[in-house]
Amino acid sequence: MPQEELLMKGTAGKSLLIGIPKEADEYEHRIVLTPESVGLLTQKGHQVMIESRAGADSNYSDLQYGETGAFIVSRREVYLADVLLKINPPLPEEIDLMKERQILFSFLPPFLMNGECMRRLMDKRSTALSFDNIKDRYGSYPLVKMMSEIAGNVAIQVAAGYMNKSSGGKGILLGGVSGVNPAEVVIIGAGTAAEFAARSALGLGAFVRIFDNSVHRLQRLQNNMAHRLYTSVMYPLVLGKALASADVLIGAIFPDETQSDFPVTEEMVATMKQGAVIIDLSINRGGCCETSELRNLKSPITLRHGVVHYCVPNIASLVPRTASMAISNIMTGLLLDMEMHGSMANWIKGNAGVRNGVYMFNGILTNAGIGDLLDIPSRDIHLLMAAF
Repeated sequence: MPQEELLMKGTAGKSLLIGIPKEADEYEHRIVLTPESVGLLTQKGHQVMIESRAGADSNYSDLQYGETGAFIVSRREVYLADVLLKINPPLPEEIDLMKERQILFSFLPPFLMNGECMRRLMDKRSTALSFDNIKDRYGSYPLVKMMSEIAGNVAIQVAAGYMNKSSGGKGILLGGVSGVNPAEVVIIGAGTAAEFAARSALGLGAFVRIFDNSVHRLQRLQNNMAHRLYTSVMYPLVLGKALASADVLIGAIFPDETQSDFPVTEEMVATMKQGAVIIDLSINRGGCCETSELRNLKSPITLRHGVVHYCVPNIASLVPRTASMAISNIMTGLLLDMEMHGSMANWIKGNAGVRNGVYMFNGILTNAGIGDLLDIPSRDIHLLMAAF
């Protein structure tokens, strides 16, 4: 069993002690590192502790992790690591198990932000980074982009399933057949999730319409697709007519990217076909449909005006093995890069993309947006790094 040690005292190449707890959320099935990534890290001299059965929901066994060099430990032991890797931010009872000055990586969706948890992390003098805000050298958000690709693809699969008679749908085949019209799919947004939803829907033979307020994003999406698309700016009248004949609506735009709180109003939903399906991928930011309601994977749908609403924030957890592989590919590179910088402070100072993901450093909140939301004072990370 590895002993507790401080992370990287300043010399590049010092090994990391990494801990991966099992997610407390029963509806979260992903894990941050796969056995293959663990094997690569242990070959580089790092130590990885994984809580027993942490990878079970992604169909990774303790034996697989053990064979690649990981230590399979108890829940209490895994929190002795210097670097904690999680999908969701820790709950209060998990923070109680954490030690001081620990480094935490996790997603930080707005609906899971909690003032009590944030203050407890501050008391632990933690350094915390959110996957959502880490940028790569090209200025994009690699982990968010990867999850958006998965979400877009999965959204069409889910919609097709709820159109089946066995799921209570009207019994419509998404792509139609010879002599029968295909289903109509409306996608709101022209980002990554929208693009991959469009690719998946077109691949199945559906008729696709895409709406966005940004002509630039619409042009970029059109250029990325080999298929000519129907695209439009989000004029309420035009969007309303499209929804009235739509079989599927994919909401892939955040409310703050539009000129209204809900680009799809309840009146628009009321005009949709009975048995139509809405997949609101932006539900973790409040949703783009006025009738959307936050749900979970156990009870994912609500029925409003005869329209099925599927509003699950972690839809990528429906394919946890694929999602875990995608997260692991990116996270492994980040860990190796962190090790090469010799210390956490050096890594943050030398990498602007990583610095963008830091929301807490040594117990000091550094993200003004989180501070305003939770009414907690914050300090600018750039000014803070000037002292190191």
